[in-house]
Amino acid sequence: MPSSPSPFLTPNASSNPDSLAILYLRRDHHLPIILQTHDSAHEGYAEGKVTNTRFGSFPHSTLIGVPWGTQVRASEVDTGSRGRKGHVGAGKKRKREEGGEWDGGQEKKPKVIDTEEDQVPHEVEREEKEGIKAAVAARTGFVHLLPPTPELWTASLPHRTQVVYTPDYSYILQQLRVRPGSVIIEAGAGSGSFTHAAARAVFNGYPATSASDAGTQTLDSDGGPQQQQQQQQKRNFGKVYSYEFHQSRWEKLKAEISEHGLDGIVEINQRDVCQDGFMLGDNNNGDVSPTANAIFLDLPAPWLALKHLTRRVRRKPPEGASQAPTTDPLNAQTSTTTTEPISPSAHLSNEALPPTTSPLNPRTAIHICTFSPCIEQVQRTVSVLRQHGWVSISMVELSHRRIEIQRQRVGLHEEGLRGVNPSPADVDEAVARLREVEGRSRHFHELERRRKEQDAAAEGFKAEKEETAPPPTKQQRLTAIRTQEKQRKTWQEGRLVHRAEPDLKTHTSYLVFAVLPRE
Repeated sequence: MPSSPSPFLTPNASSNPDSLAILYLRRDHHLPIILQTHDSAHEGYAEGKVTNTRFGSFPHSTLIGVPWGTQVRASEVDTGSRGRKGHVGAGKKRKREEGGEWDGGQEKKPKVIDTEEDQVPHEVEREEKEGIKAAVAARTGFVHLLPPTPELWTASLPHRTQVVYTPDYSYILQQLRVRPGSVIIEAGAGSGSFTHAAARAVFNGYPATSASDAGTQTLDSDGGPQQQQQQQQKRNFGKVYSYEFHQSRWEKLKAEISEHGLDGIVEINQRDVCQDGFMLGDNNNGDVSPTANAIFLDLPAPWLALKHLTRRVRRKPPEGASQAPTTDPLNAQTSTTTTEPISPSAHLSNEALPPTTSPLNPRTAIHICTFSPCIEQVQRTVSVLRQHGWVSISMVELSHRRIEIQRQRVGLHEEGLRGVNPSPADVDEAVARLREVEGRSRHFHELERRRKEQDAAAEGFKAEKEETAPPPTKQQRLTAIRTQEKQRKTWQEGRLVHRAEPDLKTHTSYLVFAVLPRE
Protein backbone atom coordinates (compact mmCIF):
# COMPACT_ATOMS: atom_id res chain seq x y z
CA MET A 1 0.00 0.00 0.00
CA PRO A 2 1.36 3.50 -0.76
CA SER A 3 2.60 5.70 2.05
CA SER A 4 -0.53 7.84 1.81
CA PRO A 5 -3.88 7.29 0.05
CA SER A 6 -4.24 8.94 -3.34
CA PRO A 7 -6.36 12.09 -3.33
CA PHE A 8 -7.74 10.96 -6.69
CA LEU A 9 -9.18 7.76 -5.21
CA THR A 10 -9.89 8.37 -1.51
CA PRO A 11 -9.89 12.12 -0.83
CA ASN A 12 -10.26 13.48 2.68
CA ALA A 13 -12.99 15.86 3.74
CA SER A 14 -10.55 18.78 3.75
CA SER A 15 -7.23 19.77 2.21
CA ASN A 16 -3.95 18.54 3.70
CA PRO A 17 -0.38 19.86 3.52
CA ASP A 18 1.91 18.51 0.79
CA SER A 19 -1.06 17.28 -1.25
CA LEU A 20 -2.50 18.19 -4.63
CA ALA A 21 -5.41 20.62 -4.83
CA ILE A 22 -7.23 22.33 -7.70
CA LEU A 23 -8.00 26.05 -7.66
CA TYR A 24 -11.20 26.72 -9.59
CA LEU A 25 -10.75 30.15 -11.14
CA ARG A 26 -13.55 30.00 -13.70
CA ARG A 27 -15.37 27.37 -15.73
CA ASP A 28 -12.56 26.64 -18.19
CA HIS A 29 -9.62 27.71 -16.05
CA HIS A 30 -8.26 25.49 -13.26
CA LEU A 31 -4.90 25.67 -11.52
CA PRO A 32 -3.29 22.59 -9.87
CA ILE A 33 -1.05 23.35 -6.89
CA ILE A 34 0.81 21.46 -4.16
CA LEU A 35 -0.17 22.89 -0.79
CA GLN A 36 2.91 23.75 1.27
CA THR A 37 3.20 24.91 4.85
CA HIS A 38 6.47 26.78 4.25
CA ASP A 39 8.15 28.67 1.44
CA SER A 40 10.74 26.13 0.30
CA ALA A 41 11.76 28.25 -2.70
CA HIS A 42 12.39 31.39 -0.56
CA GLU A 43 10.29 33.59 -2.82
CA GLY A 44 10.27 36.27 -0.16
CA TYR A 45 6.61 36.47 0.87
CA ALA A 46 6.03 37.25 4.53
CA GLU A 47 2.91 35.09 4.40
CA GLY A 48 4.90 31.99 3.36
CA LYS A 49 4.09 30.08 0.20
CA VAL A 50 1.78 32.15 -2.04
CA THR A 51 -0.01 31.34 -5.31
CA ASN A 52 -0.74 34.36 -7.51
CA THR A 53 -3.68 34.38 -9.93
CA ARG A 54 -5.53 36.99 -11.94
CA PHE A 55 -8.11 37.05 -9.15
CA GLY A 56 -5.63 37.82 -6.39
CA SER A 57 -2.94 36.26 -4.20
CA PHE A 58 -3.66 33.23 -2.04
CA PRO A 59 -1.27 32.20 0.76
CA HIS A 60 -1.28 28.45 1.26
CA SER A 61 -1.96 28.98 4.95
CA THR A 62 -5.50 30.02 3.92
CA LEU A 63 -5.94 26.91 1.75
CA ILE A 64 -4.73 24.15 4.14
CA GLY A 65 -7.29 22.50 6.39
CA VAL A 66 -10.23 23.96 4.45
CA PRO A 67 -13.18 21.74 3.47
CA TRP A 68 -13.31 20.94 -0.22
CA GLY A 69 -15.56 23.24 -2.21
CA THR A 70 -14.96 26.23 0.04
CA GLN A 71 -14.82 29.69 -1.46
CA VAL A 72 -11.50 31.21 -0.33
CA ARG A 73 -11.03 34.95 -0.48
CA ALA A 74 -7.83 36.52 -1.76
CA SER A 75 -5.34 38.06 0.66
CA GLU A 76 -3.39 41.28 0.71
CA VAL A 77 0.17 40.19 0.00
CA ASP A 78 3.21 42.44 -0.04
CA THR A 79 5.06 41.60 -3.25
CA GLY A 80 7.86 44.11 -2.67
CA SER A 81 10.32 41.47 -1.47
CA ARG A 82 9.40 38.90 -4.12
CA GLY A 83 12.22 37.23 -6.00
CA ARG A 84 14.61 36.46 -3.16
CA LYS A 85 16.10 33.04 -3.89
CA GLY A 86 18.26 32.53 -0.84
CA HIS A 87 21.19 34.74 -1.75
CA VAL A 88 21.88 38.47 -1.97
CA GLY A 89 20.43 40.22 -5.00
CA ALA A 90 18.96 37.12 -6.69
CA GLY A 91 15.90 37.94 -8.74
CA LYS A 92 15.46 41.48 -7.41
CA LYS A 93 14.72 44.43 -9.66
CA ARG A 94 17.35 47.10 -10.15
CA LYS A 95 16.17 50.42 -8.81
CA ARG A 96 17.42 53.93 -9.31
CA GLU A 97 19.63 54.77 -6.37
CA GLU A 98 18.47 57.63 -4.24
CA GLY A 99 20.16 60.80 -5.47
CA GLY A 100 22.13 58.99 -8.16
CA GLU A 101 21.91 57.42 -11.62
CA TRP A 102 20.70 53.99 -12.64
CA ASP A 103 23.42 51.35 -12.43
CA GLY A 104 22.63 49.99 -15.92
CA GLY A 105 21.80 46.53 -14.64
CA GLN A 106 25.37 45.84 -13.43
CA GLU A 107 25.86 44.03 -10.15
CA LYS A 108 26.88 46.30 -7.28
CA LYS A 109 27.75 45.16 -3.80
CA PRO A 110 25.67 47.13 -1.33
CA LYS A 111 27.57 48.64 1.53
CA VAL A 112 24.67 48.36 3.97
CA ILE A 113 21.95 45.74 3.89
CA ASP A 114 18.98 47.76 4.97
CA THR A 115 16.14 46.55 2.73
CA GLU A 116 14.01 43.44 2.79
CA GLU A 117 15.17 42.50 -0.72
CA ASP A 118 18.79 42.36 0.34
CA GLN A 119 18.38 39.87 3.16
CA VAL A 120 20.93 37.08 3.35
CA PRO A 121 20.21 33.38 3.84
CA HIS A 122 20.64 33.38 7.61
CA GLU A 123 17.97 36.10 7.85
CA VAL A 124 15.67 33.96 5.72
CA GLU A 125 16.14 31.07 8.12
CA ARG A 126 15.46 33.38 11.05
CA GLU A 127 12.16 34.46 9.51
CA GLU A 128 11.16 30.86 8.97
CA LYS A 129 11.89 29.99 12.58
CA GLU A 130 9.88 32.94 13.81
CA GLY A 131 6.85 31.91 11.69
CA ILE A 132 4.96 33.48 8.84
CA LYS A 133 2.79 36.53 8.78
CA ALA A 134 -0.95 36.05 9.21
CA ALA A 135 -2.86 36.60 5.98
CA VAL A 136 -5.22 39.56 5.73
CA ALA A 137 -8.29 39.16 3.52
CA ALA A 138 -8.48 41.44 0.50
CA ARG A 139 -11.57 43.35 -0.51
CA THR A 140 -12.06 41.54 -3.81
CA GLY A 141 -11.10 38.26 -5.45
CA PHE A 142 -11.80 34.63 -4.56
CA VAL A 143 -11.34 31.05 -5.78
CA HIS A 144 -12.93 27.71 -4.97
CA LEU A 145 -10.78 24.91 -3.55
CA LEU A 146 -11.58 21.55 -5.15
CA PRO A 147 -10.20 18.02 -4.62
CA PRO A 148 -8.31 16.49 -7.56
CA THR A 149 -10.35 14.27 -9.87
CA PRO A 150 -9.50 12.86 -13.29
CA GLU A 151 -11.90 15.35 -14.88
CA LEU A 152 -10.29 18.37 -13.20
CA TRP A 153 -6.80 17.00 -13.85
CA THR A 154 -7.60 16.65 -17.55
CA ALA A 155 -8.69 20.29 -17.65
CA SER A 156 -5.58 21.57 -15.83
CA LEU A 157 -2.68 19.18 -16.53
CA PRO A 158 0.46 20.32 -18.37
CA HIS A 159 0.01 19.33 -22.02
CA ARG A 160 2.92 17.30 -23.32
CA THR A 161 0.95 15.65 -26.13
CA GLN A 162 -2.62 15.54 -27.41
CA VAL A 163 -4.95 14.88 -24.50
CA VAL A 164 -7.78 12.35 -24.31
CA TYR A 165 -10.58 14.50 -22.92
CA THR A 166 -13.34 13.51 -20.53
CA PRO A 167 -16.07 12.79 -23.15
CA ASP A 168 -13.68 10.45 -24.95
CA TYR A 169 -12.26 8.46 -22.05
CA SER A 170 -15.61 8.12 -20.29
CA TYR A 171 -17.09 6.48 -23.40
CA ILE A 172 -13.95 4.39 -23.96
CA LEU A 173 -13.93 2.96 -20.43
CA GLN A 174 -17.61 2.11 -20.70
CA GLN A 175 -17.17 0.31 -24.03
CA LEU A 176 -14.11 -1.58 -22.75
CA ARG A 177 -16.21 -2.93 -19.85
CA VAL A 178 -13.67 -1.61 -17.35
CA ARG A 179 -14.75 -2.09 -13.75
CA PRO A 180 -13.09 -2.34 -10.31
CA GLY A 181 -10.55 -5.15 -10.43
CA SER A 182 -9.95 -5.02 -14.19
CA VAL A 183 -6.48 -5.01 -15.71
CA ILE A 184 -6.01 -2.56 -18.57
CA ILE A 185 -3.11 -1.89 -20.94
CA GLU A 186 -2.56 1.68 -22.12
CA ALA A 187 -0.06 2.34 -24.89
CA GLY A 188 0.86 5.98 -25.50
CA ALA A 189 0.41 7.49 -22.04
CA GLY A 190 1.42 11.01 -23.13
CA SER A 191 0.20 13.57 -20.61
CA GLY A 192 -1.52 11.01 -18.36
CA SER A 193 -5.14 12.09 -18.80
CA PHE A 194 -6.46 8.61 -19.63
CA THR A 195 -4.08 7.06 -17.10
CA HIS A 196 -5.73 8.84 -14.15
CA ALA A 197 -9.23 8.03 -15.39
CA ALA A 198 -8.36 4.35 -15.88
CA ALA A 199 -6.78 4.15 -12.42
CA ARG A 200 -10.01 5.34 -10.83
CA ALA A 201 -12.09 2.94 -12.95
CA VAL A 202 -10.10 -0.19 -11.95
CA PHE A 203 -9.50 0.81 -8.33
CA ASN A 204 -10.83 -1.66 -5.77
CA GLY A 205 -8.22 -1.25 -3.04
CA TYR A 206 -4.52 -0.65 -2.52
CA PRO A 207 -2.38 -3.75 -3.16
CA ALA A 208 0.12 -4.78 -0.49
CA THR A 209 3.70 -3.89 -1.36
CA SER A 210 5.42 -5.30 1.73
CA ALA A 211 4.98 -7.93 4.40
CA SER A 212 3.67 -5.34 6.83
CA ASP A 213 1.09 -4.15 4.31
CA ALA A 214 0.00 -7.71 3.59
CA GLY A 215 -1.07 -8.16 7.16
CA THR A 216 1.85 -10.10 8.69
CA GLN A 217 1.10 -10.46 12.39
CA THR A 218 0.89 -12.99 15.21
CA LEU A 219 -1.67 -15.69 14.52
CA ASP A 220 -4.30 -16.55 17.09
CA SER A 221 -5.64 -20.01 17.92
CA ASP A 222 -8.51 -19.67 15.45
CA GLY A 223 -6.26 -18.57 12.63
CA GLY A 224 -8.26 -15.41 11.98
CA PRO A 225 -5.33 -13.15 10.99
CA GLN A 226 -4.01 -15.92 8.75
CA GLN A 227 -7.31 -16.10 6.90
CA GLN A 228 -7.32 -12.32 6.44
CA GLN A 229 -3.78 -12.48 5.09
CA GLN A 230 -4.72 -15.21 2.61
CA GLN A 231 -7.74 -13.21 1.45
CA GLN A 232 -5.47 -10.19 0.95
CA GLN A 233 -3.12 -12.28 -1.19
CA LYS A 234 -5.90 -13.95 -3.20
CA ARG A 235 -7.75 -10.72 -3.95
CA ASN A 236 -7.19 -9.44 -7.49
CA PHE A 237 -6.59 -5.70 -7.46
CA GLY A 238 -7.19 -3.48 -10.44
CA LYS A 239 -4.10 -2.49 -12.38
CA VAL A 240 -3.16 -0.12 -15.19
CA TYR A 241 -0.06 -1.03 -17.22
CA SER A 242 0.91 2.11 -19.10
CA TYR A 243 3.57 2.29 -21.82
CA GLU A 244 5.31 5.40 -23.14
CA PHE A 245 8.09 5.47 -25.73
CA HIS A 246 9.40 9.02 -25.18
CA GLN A 247 12.01 9.11 -22.41
CA SER A 248 11.28 12.61 -21.15
CA ARG A 249 7.51 12.13 -21.10
CA TRP A 250 7.94 8.79 -19.33
CA GLU A 251 10.04 10.35 -16.59
CA LYS A 252 7.61 13.21 -16.02
CA LEU A 253 4.56 10.98 -15.97
CA LYS A 254 6.24 8.53 -13.61
CA ALA A 255 7.01 11.38 -11.20
CA GLU A 256 3.40 12.61 -11.38
CA ILE A 257 2.01 9.14 -10.70
CA SER A 258 4.23 8.86 -7.64
CA GLU A 259 3.25 12.31 -6.36
CA HIS A 260 -0.44 11.48 -6.80
CA GLY A 261 -0.19 8.26 -4.79
CA LEU A 262 -1.02 5.93 -7.71
CA ASP A 263 2.14 3.79 -7.59
CA GLY A 264 0.36 0.59 -6.61
CA ILE A 265 -2.42 1.09 -9.17
CA VAL A 266 -0.44 2.29 -12.21
CA GLU A 267 2.80 0.83 -13.54
CA ILE A 268 4.61 3.03 -16.08
CA ASN A 269 6.92 1.32 -18.57
CA GLN A 270 9.25 3.00 -21.07
CA ARG A 271 9.16 0.93 -24.24
CA ASP A 272 8.37 0.85 -27.95
CA VAL A 273 5.41 -1.54 -27.83
CA CYS A 274 5.25 -1.80 -31.62
CA GLN A 275 8.63 -3.52 -31.59
CA ASP A 276 9.05 -5.01 -28.11
CA GLY A 277 5.46 -5.86 -27.19
CA PHE A 278 3.67 -5.61 -23.85
CA MET A 279 5.29 -8.32 -21.75
CA LEU A 280 6.69 -7.11 -18.45
CA GLY A 281 10.37 -7.31 -17.62
CA ASP A 282 13.29 -6.73 -19.97
CA ASN A 283 12.39 -5.36 -23.39
CA ASN A 284 13.82 -8.34 -25.20
CA ASN A 285 13.24 -11.13 -22.66
CA GLY A 286 10.00 -10.17 -20.92
CA ASP A 287 8.38 -13.27 -19.48
CA VAL A 288 5.69 -11.84 -17.17
CA SER A 289 2.23 -11.34 -18.64
CA PRO A 290 0.03 -8.43 -17.54
CA THR A 291 -3.01 -10.72 -18.13
CA ALA A 292 -5.01 -7.72 -19.32
CA ASN A 293 -8.66 -7.89 -20.28
CA ALA A 294 -8.91 -4.36 -21.74
CA ILE A 295 -6.56 -2.49 -24.09
CA PHE A 296 -6.36 1.15 -25.17
CA LEU A 297 -3.94 2.14 -27.94
CA ASP A 298 -3.21 5.82 -28.51
CA LEU A 299 -0.43 5.33 -31.05
CA PRO A 300 0.45 6.85 -34.45
CA ALA A 301 0.34 3.36 -36.02
CA PRO A 302 -1.72 1.09 -33.73
CA TRP A 303 -1.82 -1.73 -36.29
CA LEU A 304 1.91 -2.33 -35.71
CA ALA A 305 1.24 -3.28 -32.09
CA LEU A 306 -1.62 -5.70 -32.82
CA LYS A 307 0.78 -8.56 -33.61
CA HIS A 308 1.69 -8.61 -29.89
CA LEU A 309 -1.96 -8.81 -28.82
CA THR A 310 -2.77 -12.38 -29.81
CA ARG A 311 -3.41 -15.53 -27.79
CA ARG A 312 -0.07 -17.23 -28.28
CA VAL A 313 0.13 -19.75 -25.43
CA ARG A 314 3.19 -21.70 -24.35
CA ARG A 315 2.40 -24.26 -21.69
CA LYS A 316 4.20 -27.29 -20.37
CA PRO A 317 2.31 -30.51 -21.11
CA PRO A 318 1.40 -32.77 -18.20
CA GLU A 319 3.65 -35.74 -17.53
CA GLY A 320 2.86 -38.61 -19.84
CA ALA A 321 0.83 -36.49 -22.24
CA SER A 322 1.87 -36.23 -25.86
CA GLN A 323 2.55 -32.85 -27.42
CA ALA A 324 0.22 -31.89 -30.23
CA PRO A 325 1.82 -29.41 -32.62
CA THR A 326 -0.57 -26.79 -33.88
CA THR A 327 -0.08 -24.10 -36.42
CA ASP A 328 -1.07 -20.50 -35.80
CA PRO A 329 -2.60 -19.31 -39.12
CA LEU A 330 -2.09 -15.65 -38.20
CA ASN A 331 1.60 -15.80 -37.41
CA ALA A 332 2.56 -18.81 -39.55
CA GLN A 333 4.51 -20.39 -36.73
CA THR A 334 4.24 -23.70 -34.86
CA SER A 335 3.45 -23.78 -31.15
CA THR A 336 2.87 -26.52 -28.61
CA THR A 337 -0.31 -26.61 -26.55
CA THR A 338 -2.26 -29.04 -24.41
CA THR A 339 -5.90 -29.81 -24.06
CA GLU A 340 -6.00 -29.06 -20.35
CA PRO A 341 -9.61 -28.56 -19.10
CA ILE A 342 -10.48 -25.06 -17.92
CA SER A 343 -12.80 -24.45 -15.00
CA PRO A 344 -15.83 -22.27 -15.86
CA SER A 345 -15.06 -20.01 -12.89
CA ALA A 346 -11.34 -19.80 -13.56
CA HIS A 347 -11.70 -16.44 -15.29
CA LEU A 348 -12.64 -14.84 -11.99
CA SER A 349 -9.14 -15.32 -10.59
CA ASN A 350 -5.64 -14.83 -11.97
CA GLU A 351 -4.23 -17.52 -9.72
CA ALA A 352 -2.31 -20.41 -11.19
CA LEU A 353 -2.32 -18.95 -14.70
CA PRO A 354 -0.03 -20.99 -16.99
CA PRO A 355 3.15 -19.44 -18.38
CA THR A 356 2.29 -17.54 -21.56
CA THR A 357 3.86 -15.29 -24.14
CA SER A 358 0.65 -13.31 -24.53
CA PRO A 359 -0.11 -10.19 -22.46
CA LEU A 360 -3.82 -11.06 -22.57
CA ASN A 361 -5.88 -12.85 -19.97
CA PRO A 362 -6.59 -16.35 -21.37
CA ARG A 363 -9.72 -16.72 -19.24
CA THR A 364 -11.76 -13.75 -20.52
CA ALA A 365 -12.75 -12.02 -23.73
CA ILE A 366 -10.56 -9.03 -24.54
CA HIS A 367 -11.91 -5.61 -25.46
CA ILE A 368 -9.72 -3.16 -27.37
CA CYS A 369 -9.98 0.49 -28.42
CA THR A 370 -7.71 2.48 -30.72
CA PHE A 371 -7.62 6.27 -30.82
CA SER A 372 -6.85 7.64 -34.30
CA PRO A 373 -7.33 11.13 -35.76
CA CYS A 374 -7.33 10.07 -39.45
CA ILE A 375 -9.71 7.80 -41.31
CA GLU A 376 -6.79 6.19 -43.17
CA GLN A 377 -5.41 5.00 -39.82
CA VAL A 378 -8.82 3.54 -39.02
CA GLN A 379 -8.94 1.59 -42.28
CA ARG A 380 -5.48 0.13 -41.74
CA THR A 381 -6.27 -0.78 -38.12
CA VAL A 382 -9.56 -2.49 -39.01
CA SER A 383 -7.84 -4.56 -41.69
CA VAL A 384 -5.18 -5.84 -39.28
CA LEU A 385 -7.74 -6.49 -36.54
CA ARG A 386 -9.62 -8.82 -38.89
CA GLN A 387 -6.42 -10.66 -39.77
CA HIS A 388 -5.74 -11.39 -36.09
CA GLY A 389 -9.19 -12.72 -35.31
CA TRP A 390 -10.84 -9.71 -33.66
CA VAL A 391 -14.61 -9.52 -34.08
CA SER A 392 -17.45 -7.05 -33.44
CA ILE A 393 -15.37 -4.26 -34.97
CA SER A 394 -17.00 -0.82 -34.93
CA MET A 395 -15.93 2.79 -35.32
CA VAL A 396 -17.31 5.76 -33.37
CA GLU A 397 -16.67 9.48 -33.73
CA LEU A 398 -17.39 11.69 -30.72
CA SER A 399 -18.31 15.36 -31.12
CA HIS A 400 -18.65 17.11 -27.80
CA ARG A 401 -20.59 20.35 -27.47
CA ARG A 402 -21.42 22.07 -24.22
CA ILE A 403 -25.08 23.13 -23.86
CA GLU A 404 -25.63 26.51 -22.24
CA ILE A 405 -28.74 26.75 -20.03
CA GLN A 406 -29.79 30.13 -18.68
CA ARG A 407 -32.78 32.30 -17.88
CA GLN A 408 -33.56 34.81 -20.61
CA ARG A 409 -35.22 38.03 -19.48
CA VAL A 410 -36.57 40.13 -22.31
CA GLY A 411 -38.47 43.41 -22.15
CA LEU A 412 -38.15 47.17 -21.99
CA HIS A 413 -38.54 47.02 -18.22
CA GLU A 414 -35.06 45.34 -18.14
CA GLU A 415 -33.31 48.29 -19.77
CA GLY A 416 -30.06 49.22 -18.08
CA LEU A 417 -29.66 45.89 -16.21
CA ARG A 418 -26.89 43.34 -16.77
CA GLY A 419 -27.38 39.99 -18.45
CA VAL A 420 -30.72 40.81 -20.03
CA ASN A 421 -32.15 41.58 -23.44
CA PRO A 422 -33.69 45.08 -23.26
CA SER A 423 -35.60 44.67 -26.53
CA PRO A 424 -39.41 44.87 -26.66
CA ALA A 425 -40.93 41.56 -25.56
CA ASP A 426 -43.98 41.96 -27.80
CA VAL A 427 -45.70 44.36 -30.21
CA ASP A 428 -47.52 46.23 -27.46
CA GLU A 429 -44.24 47.17 -25.74
CA ALA A 430 -42.74 48.30 -29.04
CA VAL A 431 -45.78 50.48 -29.83
CA ALA A 432 -45.79 51.97 -26.32
CA ARG A 433 -42.10 52.90 -26.64
CA LEU A 434 -42.68 54.48 -30.06
CA ARG A 435 -45.54 56.55 -28.67
CA GLU A 436 -43.33 57.66 -25.79
CA VAL A 437 -40.55 58.76 -28.14
CA GLU A 438 -43.08 60.50 -30.41
CA GLY A 439 -44.63 62.31 -27.44
CA ARG A 440 -41.24 63.51 -26.23
CA SER A 441 -40.42 64.80 -29.72
CA ARG A 442 -43.79 66.54 -30.00
CA HIS A 443 -43.31 68.17 -26.61
CA PHE A 444 -39.87 69.45 -27.56
CA HIS A 445 -41.04 70.99 -30.83
CA GLU A 446 -44.04 72.55 -29.13
CA LEU A 447 -41.79 74.31 -26.64
CA GLU A 448 -39.58 75.56 -29.42
CA ARG A 449 -42.56 76.91 -31.35
CA ARG A 450 -43.86 78.74 -28.28
CA ARG A 451 -40.42 80.18 -27.57
CA LYS A 452 -40.29 81.74 -31.01
CA GLU A 453 -43.88 83.06 -30.92
CA GLN A 454 -43.76 84.65 -27.50
CA ASP A 455 -41.86 87.81 -26.85
CA ALA A 456 -42.92 87.89 -23.26
CA ALA A 457 -40.60 87.90 -20.27
CA ALA A 458 -38.76 84.82 -19.06
CA GLU A 459 -41.10 84.56 -16.06
CA GLY A 460 -44.13 84.16 -18.24
CA PHE A 461 -42.41 81.52 -20.31
CA LYS A 462 -41.44 79.57 -17.19
CA ALA A 463 -44.98 79.62 -15.87
CA GLU A 464 -46.33 78.27 -19.13
CA LYS A 465 -43.60 75.62 -19.20
CA GLU A 466 -44.64 74.36 -15.81
CA GLU A 467 -48.20 73.83 -17.01
CA THR A 468 -47.11 71.03 -19.44
CA ALA A 469 -45.06 68.31 -17.74
CA PRO A 470 -42.51 66.72 -20.11
CA PRO A 471 -42.21 62.91 -20.43
CA PRO A 472 -39.52 61.29 -18.23
CA THR A 473 -36.00 61.31 -19.63
CA LYS A 474 -33.95 58.18 -20.26
CA GLN A 475 -31.88 58.75 -17.14
CA GLN A 476 -35.00 59.02 -15.02
CA ARG A 477 -36.41 55.86 -16.59
CA LEU A 478 -33.22 53.85 -15.90
CA THR A 479 -33.13 55.07 -12.29
CA ALA A 480 -36.70 53.91 -11.76
CA ILE A 481 -35.93 50.48 -13.29
CA ARG A 482 -32.94 49.96 -10.97
CA THR A 483 -35.03 50.90 -7.97
CA GLN A 484 -37.78 48.45 -8.90
CA GLU A 485 -35.24 45.65 -9.50
CA LYS A 486 -34.38 45.52 -5.80
CA GLN A 487 -37.95 44.47 -5.03
CA ARG A 488 -38.22 41.87 -7.81
CA LYS A 489 -37.33 38.16 -7.68
CA THR A 490 -35.26 38.22 -10.84
CA TRP A 491 -34.00 34.63 -10.40
CA GLN A 492 -37.54 33.38 -11.00
CA GLU A 493 -38.37 35.65 -13.92
CA GLY A 494 -37.84 35.04 -17.61
CA ARG A 495 -37.83 31.73 -19.43
CA LEU A 496 -35.31 28.89 -19.47
CA VAL A 497 -33.48 28.57 -22.78
CA HIS A 498 -30.64 26.37 -23.94
CA ARG A 499 -28.31 26.51 -26.91
CA ALA A 500 -25.25 24.53 -27.98
CA GLU A 501 -21.78 25.97 -28.29
CA PRO A 502 -20.92 27.16 -31.81
CA ASP A 503 -17.45 25.56 -31.81
CA LEU A 504 -16.06 22.16 -30.86
CA LYS A 505 -13.44 22.40 -28.11
CA THR A 506 -12.27 18.81 -27.94
CA HIS A 507 -9.89 16.87 -30.14
CA THR A 508 -11.83 15.14 -32.92
CA SER A 509 -10.87 11.49 -33.21
CA TYR A 510 -12.08 8.11 -34.41
CA LEU A 511 -12.49 5.32 -31.86
CA VAL A 512 -12.24 1.76 -33.15
CA PHE A 513 -13.61 -0.97 -30.86
CA ALA A 514 -13.20 -4.72 -31.22
CA VAL A 515 -13.46 -7.93 -29.17
CA LEU A 516 -11.14 -10.95 -29.10
CA PRO A 517 -13.29 -13.93 -28.03
CA ARG A 518 -12.24 -16.33 -25.36
CA GLU A 519 -10.83 -19.54 -26.80
